[in-house]
Amino acid sequence: MRGREMVDAKHVMRSGLWVAVVVALLLAGRFLEAHAILKETSPAANSTVAGPDVPMKLRFNVRVDAGRSKLQLLNPDNSVTELKLDKQPAPDTLAARGSGLKAGSYTIRWQVLAPDGHITRGEIPFKVTGS
Repeated sequence: MRGREMVDAKHVMRSGLWVAVVVALLLAGRFLEAHAILKETSPAANSTVAGPDVPMKLRFNVRVDAGRSKLQLLNPDNSVTELKLDKQPAPDTLAARGSGLKAGSYTIRWQVLAPDGHITRGEIPFKVTGS
């Protein structure tokens, strides 16, 4: 009878370990999902758009704090223009407008604050034709 109790105890321990692993993975996935990950952009990365006025929209996987986020435009001459954010069209989206852009290569630099308190940054290169 003692051997049977040991087998049952090992089975319970293994089952408990698997439950703990599954719970840890679920919690880790939920934590990682809270970081702001860029899902969609307009203009798209490495795309070419017509100028001189270019609407910009960045959509993330989570809501972002527009008051603590920013967009900048790196111009062809390497100067930086701060972009004024439009009213958020959705909690997970930032929008702005580049005006008077001449033909050339540009980069949108973005920085957002996610609900988990982490700041995420990135860049989106694109080109403007005709102005």
